Amino acid sequence: MHNPTFDPIAYWQWRYRIGGTSGAGSRGRLAAFKAEIVNGVIAANHIRSVIDLGCGDGVQMSMIGADAEGPHYLGVDVSPDALAMCLAVASGNRRFLLYEDFVAAAPAHKADLAISMDVIYHLTDDAVYHRYLDDLFACAERMVLIYASNINAIPRDTHVRHRCFTDTINHRFPDWRLAAMQPNRFKFDPTQPEQTSFADFYLFAPTSIETLITMPILEPSP
Repeated sequence: MHNPTFDPIAYWQWRYRIGGTSGAGSRGRLAAFKAEIVNGVIAANHIRSVIDLGCGDGVQMSMIGADAEGPHYLGVDVSPDALAMCLAVASGNRRFLLYEDFVAAAPAHKADLAISMDVIYHLTDDAVYHRYLDDLFACAERMVLIYASNINAIPRDTHVRHRCFTDTINHRFPDWRLAAMQPNRFKFDPTQPEQTSFADFYLFAPTSIETLITMPILEPSP
């Protein structure tokens, strides 16, 4: 059963403080797959600015818009230790903010594209989950790209709670639509939990935007 006392913010602050990482999903072939999709969306839609809400330890961040001509990037995280890791490897048009400072400055921070990767299923508390989605969609001017599971399930891991977030978005943000979806190239395999994932990509756009929203379509893994 879900543990109602679990605090996801405290958990991630503690995890990074003791030298932990963002996990297997931000490394190896999963990280390469995610970067391929994000960079493809950036290129295809001429994205000039990105806000990454939950940027983690910087490994995945370093693979997004990495060239000098890449978009302006703002990474946001709850952990000062994670942001320090990001700063250690950052280059180009990159800035970083603590989540609390980002929220305090709202609505000052806006971007063409808001990204959420491997975050939503870690938000086990309902209030934190809804507040995060509010912040995510409030800072996006053209698109929101989410990489997460999209089912309702509570596994044994206390720091994971799967949610059908598309239902939540349909209810809370009627002015946004699901424009595209990209299944994971490496679908979850319990025999390879470090190299596969239950997350897929979902790209949202305002209903008022009539321009074509494109996403790379990839072949499934062999």
